Amino acid sequence: MTVPSENLGPAGDFPPTAPQQWRRLVLGVLRKSGAAGPDTPIDGVDDLLATTTYDGIRVAALHTRPATPPAIGTPGAAPFVRGAQLLRDGGGAGGTTPADTVAGWDVRARYADPDPKATREAVLTDLANGVTSVWLDLSSGGLEPADLGDALDGVHLDLAGVVLDSGGRGLPAVEAFLALAASRRTDPAELTGNLGLDPVGWQARTGEPADLSGLTDLVGRHADRYPRLRSVCVDATSYHEAGGSDAQELGCALATGVAYLRALTAAGLDVSAAFAELEFRYAATTDQFLTIAKLRAARRMWSRVAQLCGVPDAGRQRQHAVTSLAAMTARDPWVNMLRTTVACFAAGVGGADAVTVTPFDARYGPPDGFARRIARNTQSVLLAEAHLGRVLDPAGGSWYVERLTADLATVAWEWFTRIERAGGIATALATGLVAEEIEATWAERAANLAHRRDPITGVSEFPDLAEGPPRDASARPAQSGTADRPAQNGALPRRFYAQDFEACRDRADDHLAATGTRPSVFLATLGPLAAHGARVGFATNLFAAGGIATSRAGAPDDDPAAIAAAFAADPTIVACVCGTDQAYGERAAPLAAALTAAGAKRVWLAGRPAGIDHVDGYLYTGCDALAVLETTLDDLGVAR
Repeated sequence: MTVPSENLGPAGDFPPTAPQQWRRLVLGVLRKSGAAGPDTPIDGVDDLLATTTYDGIRVAALHTRPATPPAIGTPGAAPFVRGAQLLRDGGGAGGTTPADTVAGWDVRARYADPDPKATREAVLTDLANGVTSVWLDLSSGGLEPADLGDALDGVHLDLAGVVLDSGGRGLPAVEAFLALAASRRTDPAELTGNLGLDPVGWQARTGEPADLSGLTDLVGRHADRYPRLRSVCVDATSYHEAGGSDAQELGCALATGVAYLRALTAAGLDVSAAFAELEFRYAATTDQFLTIAKLRAARRMWSRVAQLCGVPDAGRQRQHAVTSLAAMTARDPWVNMLRTTVACFAAGVGGADAVTVTPFDARYGPPDGFARRIARNTQSVLLAEAHLGRVLDPAGGSWYVERLTADLATVAWEWFTRIERAGGIATALATGLVAEEIEATWAERAANLAHRRDPITGVSEFPDLAEGPPRDASARPAQSGTADRPAQNGALPRRFYAQDFEACRDRADDHLAATGTRPSVFLATLGPLAAHGARVGFATNLFAAGGIATSRAGAPDDDPAAIAAAFAADPTIVACVCGTDQAYGERAAPLAAALTAAGAKRVWLAGRPAGIDHVDGYLYTGCDALAVLETTLDDLGVAR
């Protein structure tokens, strides 16, 4: 018997409501907060609360049942929006699904330490404590292919999946791994994982032209021999790490996948077999709903490609989600644990087949044992305690998620077709088309970061000047790979969202180390604590985001001369006036003039711009905080 959802309790016990009732109540709240005026119509609520993504997708605050609900299919069936598998497999990297298993996803850990002994110790510890597959960095700076035997000593290759990330060493790394498996007499049919061939991904990172000949030769020789071992990885994280949007990441991934399909089928591989060789890698971010929608949209788009190729059942995209490296911070890195937890949750809900949680200290080089433990236990808690893997596509049917999935797929498909019209992904990278589009998105994102519209907890918001590194680190944490525009060959930079604020912190810390004194700003307060406390807290928090300390002084009668005398006794040459708007109207200009006369090189005021004489700039919610910090450090003579 089927019971209509609207008749199910407890919602069925409430009287029906209409969207206009909700809007009317919300409008009352917005008017009280000042976000809406007395003349704002009820229908204006939607515009006031709507947001727009970096892809130009409008996200409404209220989603109601569409007149014609979209056909989203079922798990394990085309268009695979709800998942590529009927059951979730947590048993390895191969993608097979035991009939009685609903375990979740493949818990995958990454290893980039060039020391094979250290890698072996980390791998064995992880595999004994919840990790189900290993991801080895064999690119320049990582393990040498010749060290694979030592790094994987003690690892049962028929039980744990192995994923290679060989960069420009594709064929040598693959041959070394297959030779190792043969030397251990591992059944080729039991090998799982991915050989990691991704020449287009390497081109995106380095600008070196993609050579697909080696890929086609290898796959042609080994496709039948290793039925559970995929050969090709479409790594789209480089587009995300360059500052790109979700649709740009998806469109580039799709174009790369199509390029590999063309190359593999041209080399004689069956179309369905070519599809089976590919695995896709995406970034999972703290925007949980966009991450969920991105993974769902990716499967929809890949299913469409398979349909156009005449093999609809082959469009089961296998997905590897990696928590965003761009979002990781070097300052207050413990907050990264929260970021990766949200991102991992989103990846699991979105239906990723494999998930890698980036250790919270990743900006400091190879992670230590504690960071690895937290990374793997994050997934263990979500799987074993929260049972996140026991529900397929829990977001499915949400009008919000379905609309976001469809809109994202539409925008990403348009970007994909632009790349195809330009000659394909390799050409679009070489000509700079991809770099230019991502650069435009990064400019918008950087502006939002600078104005703290995209806040970074522990860095641009709520920083702690007393915090130290998570462990003894002799080298400064990694910053942006490329500070200026991408190179002419189309190579993409690697960026961190916190990099510009952290550069200010680095300047201030270097000044402290060189002089013994931290750069500081004098807070000139007006009125009692109850009057100026909120803006003192705001200014203190803002300046601390750049590594700048604050001192303050006032006088019982708010005498400008007394406050100016206290400023003159302070070693700083920058001041900030803090008080109420009412106090500013009467006393801000005389106080600013007195501070300037006492030697202030710049006088800020905590409040919105009001054209007050002798005030050089204003600090308020939405101001360009980064520009404020850089200007203040320059005024204080802090070296760049």
